[in-house]
Formats: sequence, C-alpha cells, structure tokens
Amino acid sequence: MGLFRDETPVDAGLTTGAVARRLGVSPTTLRSWDRRYGIGPAVRPDGRHRRWTPQDVAMVETMCRLTSSGVPTAEAARAAKKGTVEEVPDDWEDGGDPGDAADGAGASAPAPPRSSAPAAPAIGSAPPSAADVRQECRGLARAAVRLDAPAVEERLAGVVHRYGVAAAWQEVMVPTLNAVGRKWESSGDRYVEVEHLLSWHVSTVLRRCAPPAGARHEPAVPGPVVLACVPGEQHTLPLEALNAALGQLGLPSRMFGAAVPAEALVAAVDRLGPTAVVLWAQARSTASVPLARHVAAARWGVKGARRRPLVVLGGPGWYGRPAEGMVRPTALGEAVDVLTDLYGRAP
Repeated sequence: MGLFRDETPVDAGLTTGAVARRLGVSPTTLRSWDRRYGIGPAVRPDGRHRRWTPQDVAMVETMCRLTSSGVPTAEAARAAKKGTVEEVPDDWEDGGDPGDAADGAGASAPAPPRSSAPAAPAIGSAPPSAADVRQECRGLARAAVRLDAPAVEERLAGVVHRYGVAAAWQEVMVPTLNAVGRKWESSGDRYVEVEHLLSWHVSTVLRRCAPPAGARHEPAVPGPVVLACVPGEQHTLPLEALNAALGQLGLPSRMFGAAVPAEALVAAVDRLGPTAVVLWAQARSTASVPLARHVAAARWGVKGARRRPLVVLGGPGWYGRPAEGMVRPTALGEAVDVLTDLYGRAP
C-alpha cells in the first residue's frame, strides 16, 4: 500500500472519525452539530456507518471556520448550509451554544478580512485578557490542526492587529507553538506537519509587520540593531518577532537569520558599527560565551570617541551563563524596551 494511496472507494466517502481527524474537531462535536443543526452527511445508507461526501466535508469545514472566528454556533450552521459566508452579519454578539464551547469557540472578535495590503498593526495596544488569550490560542490551534492555511494566517494577522507584535507573540503565538510542539512530542511524531504549517505562517505574518527596509528612515548614527542566531542555531522565529517589533517603531535593524558563522557575524559587526547585537541561542549547546564576549569587545569610531555595541543575549540557551556587560531580557517586550532606550525613544 502506497503512502499516499487511499483504499476507501471514492463513492464511499469518509467516516465521521476521518472527518474529525482532518478538521481537528472531535467526533462528538460532529455528531452534536449533525443532531442539533443538520450539519452532517446528506446521504445516510440504511444499516451502514454514515459517510461524508466532499460537499459534506466542505460544509462542516465552513462551520469550523466560522465558529473559530467567534460566530455563534447556530448562526454559523445556517450560513454553512447556505454554502456562503456572505450571509453572516459582521456584528456578532458574544454567545453561542455552551455545549460546543470546548470544541467550537474562537476569538472574541473576528479576524479582519484579508487584503493585499494588511492594515497597520497596533502599537502599544492594551494586552489581551486571560479569556481572550485562551480563545485566541484555541482558535489558532484548531485552524492549524485542520491545516487551514487561510484561517491560520487571518487569525495571526488579527491578533497582531488587535494587540501589537509583542503581545501577539508572547501571549498567543508562543503558547500555541508550544502547545502544538507538546502535542507532537506526546503523540509519536504526529502533528509535525501542523507545527511546520503554523511556524511558516507565523514567520509570514511577522515579516509583513515590518515595513520594507527602504521605507524606514535610518539615521547615520547610531548604527542599526544586528539580529543573528549563533552558529548552529536554527530557531529564527523569536528574532523575526523582535525584528517586526523594531520595524513598527521605525528602528533600524539588520536581520541575518539562522546559524550565522562566527567569522561572518564578526565581519558584519565591524562593517556596520551597530548600536546593539542580539544573539539568539535556543540551546545551551549553541550558546557561545566566548563569541558573545568577542562581539561585546568590538570597537569602532575615531580616536577619543570610540564606541562599542550593547550585546543582548536572547533565548533559553544563555540561562545561567555569565553575561558581564551584556543584557539578558526574559521576554520580547523587555528586549524592545532595552533597544528603544538606546535610541532615546519610548516604545
């Protein structure tokens, strides 16, 4: 049997369990939606298990997307059965079916509509409440489990727009990524595709937050912030979040990404004369204290007015390591505060 071969006859359709796995909802929820709202298989053979046709699956997928966006369950069902989301009003009130809260609830506010030019993200917005965080994370995770890329991207863009990059990263993106990672580790390598899809769209949305380099006004002095993963380190998402937050504030930065060789990093510091260098290390095995000290010792400028960069150590790999003369923020917001202070600006 081939890896991608489906042994189920085309006309037979999918079982309820197969649809539940595909869409990331429980079979109990599917049966409840069928019983209460008629969201179920159109054809029900006598004496046989119910089978879902592609049209049935498309209908319940619409149902999932609407409920994950905060639409009350009954209204979402009506719209899904009509086969369109244009029938759904924009001013949904909070509520819905309490019986579906654990499996169908989404964010308290729908994500903004997609467009070719996303709206400017919020800066300094009020942080989300604990209830908002739970709903945002739940909706995002369920969209990722369904491998619903448009919904994932819309939800990510929505949380950035509502709360700003720093809060969206710390309160929603990181907890959801961690939850998906734990699910993968505890399920025998299942859901790895979910983690990859979610990570890709987190990266996509973060890069869209920062204005293009040519759109920034970068003063001649002081120099930019250099963002780099230490040699051997592949985790770039935290640096991408910081780069997006700096871009929102109009601060100059240079992103070098994953696993920057030590020689290349030193050469870049010598050429740019940065105000700060952020070194990310996810694991202790990659956190090189000698490299950080070497970068911190760099000097440039005319005699009598020589400058050196502030070295910012990011990531759990640096915990417990000596950091004399360097700073080690514990969260994205703290890192943004440290860097904006260097430029004499308030976040």
